[in-house]
Amino acid sequence: MLSTPFPTARFRPPTATIAIALGLLLLPLALQPLGHHWVRMADTCLLYVMLALGLNIVVGMAGLLDLGFVAFYALGAYSYAWLASPHLSQHFPALALWFPDGLHTPWWLALAAAAVLAAAAGALLGAPTLRLRGDYLAVVTLGFGEVVRILAINMVDPINLTDGAKGLGHLDSMTLLGWHLAQPLDIGPWSLAPVTGYYYVFLTAVVLTVVVSQRLQASRIGRGWMAIREDEVAAQAMGLPTSRLKLLAFAVGASFGGMAGTLFGAFQGFISPEAFSLHESVAIVAMVVFGGMGHLPGVIAGAVLLTALPEVLRYVVGPIQTMTDGRVDAGMLRPALVGLAMVVTMLMRPQGLWPAPDATSRRHPDRA
Repeated sequence: MLSTPFPTARFRPPTATIAIALGLLLLPLALQPLGHHWVRMADTCLLYVMLALGLNIVVGMAGLLDLGFVAFYALGAYSYAWLASPHLSQHFPALALWFPDGLHTPWWLALAAAAVLAAAAGALLGAPTLRLRGDYLAVVTLGFGEVVRILAINMVDPINLTDGAKGLGHLDSMTLLGWHLAQPLDIGPWSLAPVTGYYYVFLTAVVLTVVVSQRLQASRIGRGWMAIREDEVAAQAMGLPTSRLKLLAFAVGASFGGMAGTLFGAFQGFISPEAFSLHESVAIVAMVVFGGMGHLPGVIAGAVLLTALPEVLRYVVGPIQTMTDGRVDAGMLRPALVGLAMVVTMLMRPQGLWPAPDATSRRHPDRA
């Protein structure tokens, strides 16, 4: 008896997914007539989304409190500056013999190198902290972030690697199919500004980061991370290699931070230690916690809101300062309003703005 094969079901993306994809693709084109500032803000949001997704692997999935994540961001930015600027050739005569105009490595190769360097630094950070938990781990990672920043300020003599507090400039811009993203692209009657070109590169990087994060979360490694987050002792008793899993979480999360630093360096064309302060680390942690630890849509929402809200509030605080004849300082009111919004949100939703759905509630709706 011949058996009739079952018809294969075709994958049809939900309407909401298609609408979101179209909205993201058309967003810079809609913002560009309003001014390049708004497109640049969208670019910055995407960079912080990538950073928050990287930290979410360490904090949200593995439950390891990392307050020095900005160090990997800095390593990625400085590695790009070394590989895509004349700085090393100017300060190392032996290198200048081979590359008199400086190293001008393609950005995609520098991106891979930054990811490897940051992953190695993450593993080095994680190795001596395997026995630490909670506050102790937070203090060690906080110190690591500050060490990297201070090194970036002081690595001028006897070997000048960072140019100190002055920072490194003249970084190469990205090039795609012969188009330098630092220059506008004219397509018939339309013109794409440089910030719009970078937007699409950053959006592609964020989509790839989301896909990798989703695959990791659904894999055996991701389930191992979540078991460590819930109860490390129980996970170890069940035979999970907790030490290797924690090292892997540090390395994978750090690699995303390094890649984001590379994109930041190419976008800005200039980097300095001021961009990698403790405030940045705390802000990235706040994005993960505010959005909902371990839940990718929540982390993305938290990163976008906490990045865009201070800029949007400029248009709210400005009129208030004008009406009070300058008695209300906009520079103080704006951070206060952001902090107030965070406090109110966390009081109303302690698990985050968009927490992960409860598996128990999904299986037993009557218990919800």
